[in-house]
Order: sequence, then structure tokens, then C-alpha cells
Amino acid sequence: MIKRSSTTIAAVAAFVLMLSACGVQEEEGPVSIARADWSSGYMQAAIYAQLIEELGYEVTDPAAAELRPYSFYPALAAGQYDLWANGWFPLHNLFLEGENVTGQAVELPIEPVGWQVRGGGGEGIMVDKATADRLGISTMDGVAANAGVFDSNGNGKADFIGCNVGWGCQIAFNEQIANESWGAGVEQISGTYDQLIRGVIDEIAAGEPALFYAWTPNWTSTVLVPGQNAVWVQSDINDIRAVANTDFLDRNPDIRRLLEVVAIPLADIAAQNARMAAGEYSEADIEADAEAWIADNRAQVDDWLATASAAA
Repeated sequence: MIKRSSTTIAAVAAFVLMLSACGVQEEEGPVSIARADWSSGYMQAAIYAQLIEELGYEVTDPAAAELRPYSFYPALAAGQYDLWANGWFPLHNLFLEGENVTGQAVELPIEPVGWQVRGGGGEGIMVDKATADRLGISTMDGVAANAGVFDSNGNGKADFIGCNVGWGCQIAFNEQIANESWGAGVEQISGTYDQLIRGVIDEIAAGEPALFYAWTPNWTSTVLVPGQNAVWVQSDINDIRAVANTDFLDRNPDIRRLLEVVAIPLADIAAQNARMAAGEYSEADIEADAEAWIADNRAQVDDWLATASAAA
């Protein structure tokens, strides 16, 4: 399991403190929705935006505010955004702690709301199955003991294709590498995940060793399949939840109630992710996917909207 720590995120703290020092204040206006910079969450962000519009609100386009968690959570605490649909917990717990976000032991005005996908977010570290079977690797200790197999730059450490800088997993894995017994034999390679993982897919297809981060729901699970060409050596289960500014929720109890009741089946997200990865995909396609999902689930959606409206 990934260990969580209370390590201060200095850059994030400086950002929030700067906003406070400048006297930046919330202003009433359209509901401001951000989205995460991983494509597997794009449709959910669009669904939430369209549902809030159906409640009668003007809503900003989530695609216009695509952020990493490292940037989103302090901006949410500062009132720069109202919510997003892309919280992963417990992975993102570190972003809810005042000491991590502001550098001070204060309670942040942000909170996870509802259970978009309860227990549906799996994430962790995988190894190609051929190498795992050949060397008997089933844990990260086994990876470190065979570091040379995964070392492409000759520094004696296994190259772990990891998370984008600013993702919660990137921070958590770096902490593990610093603290775990196997960490001395592993280094995390960060970049643009979708580009890096396509390189991993090519390597495995060519019969080469690969050590990489993966999560579900995501399109990669259709080509890097546990038990077929890849195996987990470390895994974690997360709940996918909306996260919102508490002051915003207090002012808009109908939106709070909507966020509490919305749930999106994991299978629906996985199916959309697979379509998105199969070819050219535009923002219009993502919006259309959200519209189609809402239409297909109209009876349930109407119940959610009625429940939310009653809370107003």
C-alpha cells in the first residue's frame, strides 16, 4: 500500500499564501468547475457540469481549467474554483491537510462529496508478466533485487515509468522511494503519462521488460491486462469522489445534494475511456459522451435533480 506522509508541499503553500496576501476574494458568478489532467476523468467532469446546468446554473467549461492535483487543491481552498469531479481517496488525502497545502495547521474549506465510484479506482505498480514469471517477481522488493533488468540508463536503478509531476501518486511514490527498503533500487521516471505508457506498451509487445504505474478505470487496462501480459506488484484501491469548496457548498445546498447522490458505474467510464483511446477524440466528442450518458440514465438523473432541487 502507498504510504501517506505529512510532508509540506512548499510550492503549493507559497501559492496559497500569495493568494491570501494579495487579498484574492471569491466573487459570485458561474459555477467554476476544473478537471484533472488525466483523460480517464474527462467524461465525468462533463457529466457533472451538465447536471449542474440542469439545476439552472451557469457553469464554466471544465476543459478550460485542466489542472494537476498539486495545483487544483490549493486553488480550490483559495476559492479560485468551486469543485471538480476527479478526487481519488485515500490517494489525495494529503491535499486535504492544511500543513501540506498552506504550510500551516489550519482546517481547509474543501471537502470530498458523494461517491462517484465507490472502491472503483485501482492504482499501483505493474511489471510485464513475462519478466515477472521468469524472475519470480511479485513484490517491489523483487523488483529492486532485479533492478538491472529494468535499468535503461545504466545507473543501477530500475526505471519505474510513473506519474506526472504534480499528481498525488508522483508525490506518494517519491516518498516511498525515499523511505522503503526497495527504494534505493528504483527511480521514478515522470513525464507525460499517455506518451510514456505507449512506450511501455511497445516494449512489452517487443518482449522487453517494463515497470510502470497503472490505474483503473483507464484505457490502458484494455491493453495491459493483469494476468495476461502484466502483473501487479503493488496495488491500492481508491474511491473516486467530487471535491468542492465548503463555502460554495454552504451557499448552494442543492449542488451539495446533487454531488452527494451522483454515481457513475465503473463499466461506463471504462467503456468511454476505451473509445477515447481508439482514435481521434475532440472536446465535442467528450461533451457528446456526457450527453449520451445522461440521456441513457435519464430516469435516475431526474431523481437526482429532484432530490437536489428539494434541498434548495
